[in-house]
Amino acid sequence: MTDMLRGRLQKLRASLAEWGVDAILVGSAANRRWLTGFTGSAGWVLVSQDEAILATDFRYWEQAQLEAPEFAIFRLQRTPGELEDFIGDHARPIMGIEGKHLSLDEFRRFRKIEQVDIRWKPISDQLEALRDVKSAEEIFVIRQAAAITDLAMSQVNQIARPGMTEKELAWRLERTMREAGADELAFPIIVATGRNAAKPHHHPTDQALKEGDSIVVDMGAAVGGYRSDLTRTFYLGAEPDEKFLTIYNLVWQAQQNAIDNTRLGLSGADVDSLARDVISAAGYGAAFGHGLGHGVGLEIHENLRLSQQNKERLPAGAVFSIEPGIYLPDWGGVRIEDLVLLDDNGLTLLSQCPKTPAISF
Repeated sequence: MTDMLRGRLQKLRASLAEWGVDAILVGSAANRRWLTGFTGSAGWVLVSQDEAILATDFRYWEQAQLEAPEFAIFRLQRTPGELEDFIGDHARPIMGIEGKHLSLDEFRRFRKIEQVDIRWKPISDQLEALRDVKSAEEIFVIRQAAAITDLAMSQVNQIARPGMTEKELAWRLERTMREAGADELAFPIIVATGRNAAKPHHHPTDQALKEGDSIVVDMGAAVGGYRSDLTRTFYLGAEPDEKFLTIYNLVWQAQQNAIDNTRLGLSGADVDSLARDVISAAGYGAAFGHGLGHGVGLEIHENLRLSQQNKERLPAGAVFSIEPGIYLPDWGGVRIEDLVLLDDNGLTLLSQCPKTPAISF
């Protein structure tokens, strides 16, 4: 672990000049953890070419020393102006800062630092792009999280029954993942039945499952801070009706086309088109309103995007989701999602759960 963290620190320092900054201030949880190994909920990291400091409060002093051995620990006492003084004492003329994660109040406070004349430069996207390529250690843990998610999803056919509510099914699946070794949920479980399935990020309700309904289940386990993401769509009944099969098979074909044809050299927009063009050709393009996928790691939605806006080539070692969907407000929806790893040979599926939509009871 120490060698991996040391390598990340070196990678960051090598990027500072490229980004046009002399040092960087990091406060977001995922970037802080990736860079230092520190898992506490509060702290600031300041890195320049000759300093690497983690500032945190009393609750985490001992933890920080154990988890972040590559960093000097600055012990915050929570006194007024203390954080600003710390930054001022160690700042450089051009400071990189996480513009996407910094609050307006924090930025106003930092601009008043008097020890040195600082020019602040937002570098959120560049910093988070360092996390796009996963190490072997990261991939190993993501595989563990994906296996737990597969296990829980494979039990939907045995658990889901008419009369059970969306909330009840979500709870059963959460319990299954935790009992199988999940540290936490990767994100709140989505269970959407009937017309609720037309809402991609529906929150489970007391609505009961009914025979003949489609059920979208989107969930993930988290292990060691790393997340998984998996979606399956089910039909509550032994024989899905014609409309369900038409929509389901179209989404499956779109996903399969993307999985089969993604390779190094393609951009996020290219991969998005592999699935989107299949759905659009069938007349459902307007019903697929989100991007095809996103990077997954310490966060469930990371910097990497499969969308028409991302023209950059996808790197080897990237882990991301492929999740086409069709959503019809007067009917429901279908989404199928798998987690994949891009390498020199194309895509490797990290998700192994079968795609068997019919639920017999």
